[in-house]
Amino acid sequence: MLVSYGNRGIIELPTGERTDCKYRRSIGRPYCGDRVSVEMTKDNSAVLTGIQHRDNEFARANARLQKQVIAANLDQALVVIAPEPQPSTDLVERYLVAIHSLGIRPVIVLNKSELAAKQSLAADSPLSHLGDYRELGYPVLATSCKGDPGTDALWPILEDKVSILVGQSGVGKSSLINQLIPDLGLQTGELSRVTGKGIHTTTTTIMYSLPVEGRLIDSPGVWEYGLWQMEQAELGDGFIDFHPFDGHCKFNDCRHSSEPGCAIRDAVDQGLIMKWRYDSYRRLLEQNR
Repeated sequence: MLVSYGNRGIIELPTGERTDCKYRRSIGRPYCGDRVSVEMTKDNSAVLTGIQHRDNEFARANARLQKQVIAANLDQALVVIAPEPQPSTDLVERYLVAIHSLGIRPVIVLNKSELAAKQSLAADSPLSHLGDYRELGYPVLATSCKGDPGTDALWPILEDKVSILVGQSGVGKSSLINQLIPDLGLQTGELSRVTGKGIHTTTTTIMYSLPVEGRLIDSPGVWEYGLWQMEQAELGDGFIDFHPFDGHCKFNDCRHSSEPGCAIRDAVDQGLIMKWRYDSYRRLLEQNR
């Protein structure tokens, strides 16, 4: 499924042909990236007959703090941040928690990296912690669409993968898409031709083919990425630096907040967990009540 909107979408057949597809109400609504089954009617139009098992889903919170799925069957999610606009304090942690909970590999991309040296950063800015993310094992890649280092660092991780670009509005996702997909206009035009109307690329989740083997999903930018309501354990699982201390708290239902005998807080006090990460967890925990 390349695009899904309303009660229909655009699919790519095994032949590579792209065609409009109607949904049967009994099947449900597929997401961008879904693997689907269709049948052709007498007038040679496609009708969705099934949605195959999903490996995973990418989601964000809607206005009611409910999980809203926007794409499926991903290998990795590229979280794009930039010096302008600067990310809010816990933005990257919210993305990482969500991505880990959904079983997808996270990659952090610093776009507009040529501006990084010109910015004065607050101590709690995610841009101040890029080295810490690397230390935790997260890939952190620098890109620029206006010169060095360009986008070359992305190609090795995109090849043979299904990836989604996510990030705030204004971080340059559209510029990255244009750099990575030279025939973007042709692909978008083909999708519009299939539907007989324009594709709203800034508000629709769309899957594109890359020049190398692989697919790239572009998602609409958001001003602030929000988490849906999560269980405390799910939130804690999103902090991979907590994992070595899981199960060592005095109480099985420890929230790692103010409970006595908390192994996570002890690890923070001993410098085994970075304090700024623990502070971020506490803020997300409070917001998730």
